[in-house]
Amino acid sequence: MSSEEYKSPGQLVTALLKERGWTKRTLAIISGMDESIISKTTSNVRKVDAETAIVFEEIFDIPAERFLSLQKTYDLAVARIESIPNPKRQMRAELIGKLPISAMIARGWLDAKSVKDIENVEESLLRFFQANRLEDIETLPHASKKTEVSIAATPAQLAWLYRVKTLASEMMVGRYSPTSVKSAISKIKTLLHSAEELRKVPRILAEAGIRFVIVETLPSTKIDGVCFWLDENSPVIGMTMRFDRIDNFVFVLRHELEHVQNRDGLKQMMLDVDINSGEAAQVTQELIEQESRANAAASEFCVPKKMMDAFISRKAPVFAKRDIIGLARMLKVHTGLVAGQLQFRTQKYHLARDQLVPVRSIVTPNAVTDGWGDVAPTDTQ
Repeated sequence: MSSEEYKSPGQLVTALLKERGWTKRTLAIISGMDESIISKTTSNVRKVDAETAIVFEEIFDIPAERFLSLQKTYDLAVARIESIPNPKRQMRAELIGKLPISAMIARGWLDAKSVKDIENVEESLLRFFQANRLEDIETLPHASKKTEVSIAATPAQLAWLYRVKTLASEMMVGRYSPTSVKSAISKIKTLLHSAEELRKVPRILAEAGIRFVIVETLPSTKIDGVCFWLDENSPVIGMTMRFDRIDNFVFVLRHELEHVQNRDGLKQMMLDVDINSGEAAQVTQELIEQESRANAAASEFCVPKKMMDAFISRKAPVFAKRDIIGLARMLKVHTGLVAGQLQFRTQKYHLARDQLVPVRSIVTPNAVTDGWGDVAPTDTQ
């Protein structure tokens, strides 16, 4: 007989008894079970386990799997009836599952003891993302997007952007103008001969009306920097300094300054991820052109292209350290800038690596900095 019509193992056993003209006592005697167990099974009070299913298989010649399958289906149906829908579970799966909550707690961005402290985590997320409801938090798929980004930013990247924006919005800086950014670029150019001189960069940018924020990257985000505007006269540059080298700092800084100078990022944040890899998703021709201009300006700032072309042409395939130092002295820039550009151009990353000096400890004491053990205070904390 077909057992497809039955909704529970109890229904199936009852039908089988009726078909054979048996009573529950008859089945109890045949199976060796107590009659009360048979009665509870037919009324779905007692669940059919694997052992019972095998007994029924031997008696009724119906696969044990069928009894177990009916039990599973019945249990799920009962659970659905009794379960109270909780839309928060799906939101938590998106927020807790995709945001680096533990890292955000460790960084002091969220006021909670651990990710298990779910109530405080959710309250802190509302404050962090400046949202009234959990479903309005921008990292959720269906939330309205208040932050337009040049690439498809991950939830972790959006969290970093929010931190930069929060810190930048609370800064007091000078008045910005197109002239001020050009002046700032010229002033920074005069500092390139010395790593120590780069400590002046934050002040130069602030005087030019450019909000400069350094926020340590979150795990797996690969962010180098960002350029965006709080309004038409308030540009922001955020950097991670994830590579603590003079060449990387100067290149990324000048890259972002080019975005500011060209007023890129007015409509959408110019998020630069893995800036030298070419892997960042550049979705429009306009974006490709903006990034190409910024890269060219940054390279030219470190070492003029004509000078680097001539140097490579003369010295290849052997680049002696003394020659690299000599070119740097002639250009009045730190040797690390020449070494970095030479490595990138030739793909020989062993060249003069000792000249790629760290600068994070030089720059961060004078900048609004969040990370590496320090938590920048904000009005929302």
